[in-house]
Order: sequence, then structure tokens, then C-alpha cells
Amino acid sequence: MKLSVCVFAALVGLLAIAKVTFAAETVSSAQTSKDEQTVWNLERAYWRYVQDNDLSAYSNLWHKDFLGWPSVTAAPVRKDHITDWITAQTSKSLVFKTGEFKPAAIQVTGDVAMVCYWITFKWLDKDGNGTARTLRITHAWLKTGNDWQIIGGMSMPEPETPRK
Repeated sequence: MKLSVCVFAALVGLLAIAKVTFAAETVSSAQTSKDEQTVWNLERAYWRYVQDNDLSAYSNLWHKDFLGWPSVTAAPVRKDHITDWITAQTSKSLVFKTGEFKPAAIQVTGDVAMVCYWITFKWLDKDGNGTARTLRITHAWLKTGNDWQIIGGMSMPEPETPRK
């Protein structure tokens, strides 16, 4: 009889632990899902800001300690040069047009989110002509309080013939 009471007590204890663990994972998963959606929305806003030439809103997406390596620069850049790639084109009277935004992956771990995606876009001349380009983008986002900002990143042109 004592053995069955001990076994029963152990099972109840294990079930209680499992319930608490599952509940914690559900809350964590729900928060991760919310954070993932927030970060994807910020990535889409990023490209709207470029298209609208809203350099102030665009700059606000970047953390003060940002370091990254855009495909259009020969060396890594910090926040003070993050809009250079935009102004280099708009100074030639070219207009940015966003194309397809294709998410590849996201991983949120605590206050850090890593995103990977493809973006297709064109720089249009006054006649509306421009060549479509696709970039692979990786951004690291850091959450400070309720705000997410880009702290690091890298981009590269998508090869015309994708690797197998």
C-alpha cells in the first residue's frame, strides 16, 4: 500500500511539474511569436521608409551602437553612415521601388532577434526604368524596453543563378 501511495504521489508531482513547464513554454512561445511579428513588421517598415525616402524614420530603426556590412560598401559601417546607400541614389534623382519581401527565417532569443530574408527592389530613373535586384539580408535586432532596433547586419546580392 505504501508503495502505491508513493508512486501515486510521484506521478502527481511529475504532472504538476509538467503542467508548470508547459505553461511557461506556452507563455514564452506566445511572447516569441509576438516579438517575431513585431520584428517582421519593422523589417517591412524599413523598406517603406526607404521607398518614401523618410530618412528620419529609417534612422530611428538603428541602434546607436550599430555595426554592419551592407553589400554596397567596401567596409563595415556604423549608424552615422547607414543612409549613405540611399542618398547616393536619390542624389542622382533615382527613386526606390520596393518589390517582393520574402522571409527566410527568424530566431528570437530573449532580447535578440535574428532575421534572414530576401528583398527585391529597383532604383527607377525619371522614365520609370530600373533593373530589379534581389539582396539577401541578415539583421540582428536588440530589444531595449519595448523597442526593437537593428544592432547588426549584413547583405549580399542574390546570385543570378541560385546555388543548388
